[in-house]
Amino acid sequence: MTADLVISDGTVVTPERLLEADLAVDDGVIAAVGDAETMPDAEEVVDASGQLVMPGVVDPHVHIDGYLSNDTYETGTSAAALGGVTSCVNFAWEAWIGDLSVWEEEGTLLEAVERQKRKGEESLIDFGLHGVITREDPAVFDELEAVIREGVTSIKMFTAYEIGLSNGFMDRVFEEIAEHDIVAVLHTEDASVCNHLTERLKTEGANHPSEYPRARPDYTEAMAAEDAVRMAQEAGAKYYGIHTTCKKAADVLDDFQADGSEVRGETCTHYATLDESAYDEQGTLAIQAPPLRTPADRDAMFEHLHDGALSVVSTDHVAFERADKEVEHWWDSSFGVNSLQTTLPVFHDEAVNDRGFSYPFLVRVMSTNPARTFGLPGKGTLEPGTDADIVLFDPDEEYTISAADNASIADYSIYEGRDVTGQVKKTFVRGELIADDGEIVGDPGHGEFIHRDRPDWEPNRQ
Repeated sequence: MTADLVISDGTVVTPERLLEADLAVDDGVIAAVGDAETMPDAEEVVDASGQLVMPGVVDPHVHIDGYLSNDTYETGTSAAALGGVTSCVNFAWEAWIGDLSVWEEEGTLLEAVERQKRKGEESLIDFGLHGVITREDPAVFDELEAVIREGVTSIKMFTAYEIGLSNGFMDRVFEEIAEHDIVAVLHTEDASVCNHLTERLKTEGANHPSEYPRARPDYTEAMAAEDAVRMAQEAGAKYYGIHTTCKKAADVLDDFQADGSEVRGETCTHYATLDESAYDEQGTLAIQAPPLRTPADRDAMFEHLHDGALSVVSTDHVAFERADKEVEHWWDSSFGVNSLQTTLPVFHDEAVNDRGFSYPFLVRVMSTNPARTFGLPGKGTLEPGTDADIVLFDPDEEYTISAADNASIADYSIYEGRDVTGQVKKTFVRGELIADDGEIVGDPGHGEFIHRDRPDWEPNRQ
């Protein structure tokens, strides 16, 4: 047998351990992992001496080429590839009419899925979709079987903004999600409290970005999460809390979690590496929802990642330009930050270099756990027979983050000027080299839509 590729002399990182091993790739999948003498001959050999050989990052929370993001699939997934992200889950938004909408007429959830699949034809990396319910129309329940047949096995709901759903309607959605054995994905902030506080700050003229966290305090995230996860538990639905920011909200997930088979959650790179002081330093560029919290909350994200109440680190990548962000009043700023290109180096530097977490931990929370959570069985692992989504990562290379390097349409970075140790050197998707030493070498369209399975949430906590 002659393989397509052998990656030699690197340190292979699995969810459990480090291995001094070679890795063979053939026909887009991992063919073997083991000692050099057991490897087949190969058409190409890549020397990974001094580098980590890791499964590609699986980011289950990105906004690309749709509502809330200026990135096209080409620009957004180019940023992903340069950052070691080899697959992602984007959002298919049910079209609605409102002040925040970009649509002129309502649409169905199935139409949203079909629209995003078409847009994704220019993706460099593999991608899946979450369906987003944006209005209280029971007709959506008649679509769920068709949406699932299209490979979309998770549904997102909001408790805030004009697309926030009432508890009564969400309760029905949870019942349907449980019946279809898919995953509920929740953005939780109490809309009434957040709206009231925002109006109070406007009246006070509290327009400096450092005032922003007062408009959406930690307890509003926790109280909405408690309502939502309780309803999910009553219905028997799988519940996934996105972009958890604070100890109070993470504690809610922990309280309801028995073994991780029904309740799970994520935090984002920025909530684990930045705090509310960024609003003084960066102004409105750092605004996203929920807000950055305190240093103690940042520490709590790692505590809950360690104990398992949180099991995934995502980006919540949203691409805006400075003109969208830099405004006089923080409440007029576009909400969202970009970080697909920097998530692995930044989180690695914080988690491994500064806090002493292991490389298997890094792989679990950024690759293996998100893949297992959202039904991507061929992703997030280097097991033979799975997709050859591979990142070569130099843990010792030092560099300074600059938005000048962005492949995303975003022309700023919330990590601007940050010195990090650890850099992505090569990114492979299904055995194809798509990013090499800071340059995109793959072709748009190499990425494929991932038809996701219904995930089996086996217990993941001891």
